[in-house]
Amino acid sequence: MQTCRRELLDRILIWDQRHLLHALREFETFYNEHRPHQGLTNDRPLHLLPAPIEDPDQIARLDIRRRARLGGTLHKYQHAA
Repeated sequence: MQTCRRELLDRILIWDQRHLLHALREFETFYNEHRPHQGLTNDRPLHLLPAPIEDPDQIARLDIRRRARLGGTLHKYQHAA
């Protein structure tokens, strides 16, 4: 609960109940599917960690895309296909 308050509710102005429920759903998805958790060895609760990239040429050509969620309060990062 404290994480939700510190990372979401302290950074966003909630207009009404509908907006609150939307923000909480977005944060729940972000928290369980995208955000790494240190207590789980930086794993995400609903997804396994991807295999590490060990080839130096592949590391140099990484194309990371960032997608803003909740107006930029949260961000989702992923490799571009």
